[in-house]
Amino acid sequence: MSSRAVIHSDPEILGGTPVFVGTRVPAQALIDYFEGGHSLVEFLEDFPSVKREQAIAALELAKEALLSGATASR
Repeated sequence: MSSRAVIHSDPEILGGTPVFVGTRVPAQALIDYFEGGHSLVEFLEDFPSVKREQAIAALELAKEALLSGATASR
């Protein structure tokens, strides 16, 4: 799944807040759920318009961004 099929920003949707494609669910909501100790299952139950594949792809993108910014320790 390409990043375009996962999250996008449109000034007409929630003022440009990044949301899951095809929804009005902010991508930040997924992170907030994890920070609050909730599971992916709970997130998907509370936001049924987000597909499991989208949530997993968003997490993969976050992982890639995190790991690509890592530097080797000396």
